[in-house]
Order: sequence, then structure tokens, then C-alpha cells
Amino acid sequence: MHNNVTVLLSTFNGEKYLKEQLHSLYTQETVDLSILVRDDGSTDRTCAILDEEQSAGRLSWYNGENKGPALSFWELLYKAPESSYYSFCDQDDVWDKDKLETAVKILSKSAGKPALYFCQTRLVNSELKEIESVKISPLLTYEESLIYHFITGCTIVINNELRKELLKYTPDFMRMHDVWIYLVAQAVGADIHFDSTPHISYRQHGNNVIGQEHSIIGIWKGRIKRIRKNECIRSRLAQELLKGYSNILDTEKRELAIAVAHYKKSITSWIKLLFNRKLTCKPVAIRISSRIAILAKIF
Repeated sequence: MHNNVTVLLSTFNGEKYLKEQLHSLYTQETVDLSILVRDDGSTDRTCAILDEEQSAGRLSWYNGENKGPALSFWELLYKAPESSYYSFCDQDDVWDKDKLETAVKILSKSAGKPALYFCQTRLVNSELKEIESVKISPLLTYEESLIYHFITGCTIVINNELRKELLKYTPDFMRMHDVWIYLVAQAVGADIHFDSTPHISYRQHGNNVIGQEHSIIGIWKGRIKRIRKNECIRSRLAQELLKGYSNILDTEKRELAIAVAHYKKSITSWIKLLFNRKLTCKPVAIRISSRIAILAKIF
């Protein structure tokens, strides 16, 4: 079994936790590991740490202008060397020793076909003490991916077949790389593997660029903020999907993407979207808020 994995790590002012995260990568079991790092314009000692690790032969890194996490990770995906698998990595977590081994064993069942693996996260505080985690239970459907953004990028491992599909099109609007990668995976019919067992301690702290909000109040504050900003994230992502992959979507997927992308322009699409029973997910709050967003034309 080919088990060479390239870990894609984007750093930004991560000196506080970076060494601990890197150590957890070095101790991954049974896989042939290489690490490619892009620094997103750090001003602390992050680059000095990366220099030390590169000099020791443990990773390769380069720096670039500050693009934010989504575009930084996307550039890494483009510049990565040929590998059987690719894993996305944040700078401040700690991985279990079996994280990549587990992913590779599962993904190897999808040989020759695009595939994506992700797992449940174990939330921890800055001192790695476990805190209450959000337990996801996704339906793993294309329809769900159009309305519910639940995937956490640092748990994602993809195979080279899916990478090739992803590199066919770079969207103008992405927001976060993990949501886009998962949406494309569903759209192209990739094998999707969800592991309900956590294999990562996902650190929550004051300096997180992107964190996982785990309080009900915090979750709803975020939703209200997005509604007020009228970002229309889901319809904009569907527009990008059609730009890049319309020619390979089957008829049903294409028609639904068109309805999501252009529901404001067509009363037929708007009604179709509003009453589409497949456009659903398990969390009741998401089902309700998505229908409100469609009604208010901010979906």
C-alpha cells in the first residue's frame, strides 16, 4: 500500500504552539511523511522556528504575502509535490499518533477514485485540557454540502485523485478552503469517509484565526453577523461550482446548483429551493436558518 502523505501547513505568527504541533507530526505512525509549510507573513519567531526545522531536514518551507488561511492553503495545494495523499494542518493543534495512519487505511479503499477523509474533533483549551466538543453527525450528501458547513480543515485528508479534480478550477470566492474542498468532493462524486472518532486535539485559544465556536450563544451570534453582512455565502459558492464543474455535474446536481446560485433571479428556482426536501441536514437550527435565509434572499 502506498502511504506517502504530504502535510500542508500554513503558519502565521504561530511561535507559541508551533513546535508542539510539529512534534505531533514527526511522531505519526507507519506513514511516509513529508511536510510543506507556507508562512503567511509572520512577524514573530515562526520563520526562525521553521528555519531550524528545515535545517534539521524535517520539513520544507517558504514564505509569502499575507493572503489569509484559505488562499494560503490553496497555494500549498498547488505547489505540493506529487503524493498519494495530502493532509491539511493548522499551526496550533496536536495530532494523535494514529491520525494519518487511520486516514490512509480508510482512503486506500478508494484506490483510483477521488476520495476525502475527515474526522470528529476533540476540542481542547490552550493547555490541551479537553472541553465540550461539538459532535457532528453529517448526512454526507451533496444537498447537505450546499447548506451546512461543518467540516474542519485540519481533519481533512484527500487522495491525489481528488487533488487533481480540485486543481482544475480556482474559485474567485472561496471563504474557507475546507468548505470548498468538501463541496467539490461531493459534486464530483468522490468517496466521502467520516470518522466519528477524534484523532486530533483542536486547540481553542485567544489567537485563533479560525476556531470552532462551541457555545450556543456564540454560534447564533455568528449566524446573525453573517445575515447582517448579507454575504450570501451558499449561493456564491454554488455559482463558483457551476463555473468550474458544470460540465461534469450530473443533471440533478447541476439543476440544484443552478437553483441555489440563481434563486434570486427566478421565482421558480426560489420556490424549488424553498420546498426541496433533500436540501436538509440533521441540526434543526441549520434547517430553520437556511429556510429563513432563502425566504429573505440572503442564502
